[in-house]
Amino acid sequence: MFISKIKIDGVAISLSFLCVVHCLFTPSFIILAPSFLAFSLDNESIHYLIILLAIPISLYALTSGYRAHDRISFLFIGIFGLLILFLAILMGENILGEYGEKGLTLLGSIIVAFSHFKNLKICKELDCDCHS
Repeated sequence: MFISKIKIDGVAISLSFLCVVHCLFTPSFIILAPSFLAFSLDNESIHYLIILLAIPISLYALTSGYRAHDRISFLFIGIFGLLILFLAILMGENILGEYGEKGLTLLGSIIVAFSHFKNLKICKELDCDCHS
């Protein structure tokens, strides 16, 4: 059985939010958390894990939304946001600097979350059967 459209868009929005929280609040967690937890929170592999989860979930949610609603603009907006996130990880802090990487990550996350929010909103407005 397929996961409902509302749940998959919610998961994708949550991943975008998780990305923002990790990006903005990791320094605070490092100061407040025990050293073993702080190391795991700041580990670069967290970025890879989030993007590896975000890409297939977002693509599935946005393409199923496009099939149900025939609005390709949100699919393109979401893919653009995912590309920005991928670019932030690919270039990293070494090329972009700390603020450049955080800025691209925040921008990409906001764009992806926006596309899922609009996709979900249209689904509810049209009362389509993609979430039944």
